[in-house]
Amino acid sequence: MAKGRAPTHWKPNCENGRTAIAKIDLKGVYVVTAKGRTYHYAWRGRGAPRLLSKPGTPEFIAELNEALATRRQTPKHTVAWLCTCFRGSEDYTTLAASTRRQWTPWIDRIQEHFGTLSLRQFDRPQIRVHIRKWRDQWRATPRTADYAVQVLSRLLSYAVGEGHIQANPCKGIPSLYRANRSEIIWTQEDIQKLCNVASPEISWAVRLAALTGQRQGDLLKMAWSHVGLNSIEFTTGKSRNRRTVIIPIYQELRQLLDSIPKRATTILTNSDGLPWRSGFGSSWNKALKKSGLKLHFHDLRGTAATRFYGRLTVQEIAMVVGWSETRVDRMIDRYVKKDELLRDTIRRLENGPRT
Repeated sequence: MAKGRAPTHWKPNCENGRTAIAKIDLKGVYVVTAKGRTYHYAWRGRGAPRLLSKPGTPEFIAELNEALATRRQTPKHTVAWLCTCFRGSEDYTTLAASTRRQWTPWIDRIQEHFGTLSLRQFDRPQIRVHIRKWRDQWRATPRTADYAVQVLSRLLSYAVGEGHIQANPCKGIPSLYRANRSEIIWTQEDIQKLCNVASPEISWAVRLAALTGQRQGDLLKMAWSHVGLNSIEFTTGKSRNRRTVIIPIYQELRQLLDSIPKRATTILTNSDGLPWRSGFGSSWNKALKKSGLKLHFHDLRGTAATRFYGRLTVQEIAMVVGWSETRVDRMIDRYVKKDELLRDTIRRLENGPRT
């Protein structure tokens, strides 16, 4: 990693009806080159926000001025200062673009509500009361309220990692949303009902999800190059490509892969034979509405977990699907072992000796 000079960029400027080139010296901007790529930061030092706009553009200048203004106005070791540091950290900049779009307004709300508080106050037990009161303004929509705490918790985990506070006070605050869709599965009849009304492209997706237990985003990016002789191996997007999953290719999965035409680098494609870039959600919702089913795509993960039972250990299922072993055990108890126990009970009731 190497530091460059303060960058100099050229910007068009109109003078007397003619186009001239004005030189702009971006003094103070910190430039880092790593692995052949160049990154710009508003200043040098920990917490400096990374500038994401193209250097030399009006957007870049505006982003730089906003960052500098925030630096001048924000006292150190406050929540507002922490928000600025977090936005410039790899914990934030390496998140998926969609996640950053969802988190940005919540970070703004956190900064607006807690911004003037000293970080030292987050090491006091009483802060949990204030966090819950802030969360409860969205109590009527429990998932929204829980999402607010989730973003705040991530911000405070960053603070713990940087040594600003000792512990994350969000840990242990119970969720308001109680529904656990991890214990809802698609039956074979449900899958067939959807496939009867869906396009081949959507049918491939639902069947691949039911046989692998992977998230929608990872399925849409799964490539033929990930398919080996005996397994599908790839890194998941949710883990920022740090977690590798290995899915054994059993007979039913192999038959599905053999039936999907290789039209692109990815296994799943749209109706034009191209990798899905957008539009999958819309196509999925249309097919689901047409089928009359009230299930979610995410529910297919539980379907896969029950399919794996008997072929993989609980620990192996947890590793493939990305759940805890406790959750897998609960799923198996509900949808697999329950039927086995009932059949055994019926057999003993019908054939066992009377007492």
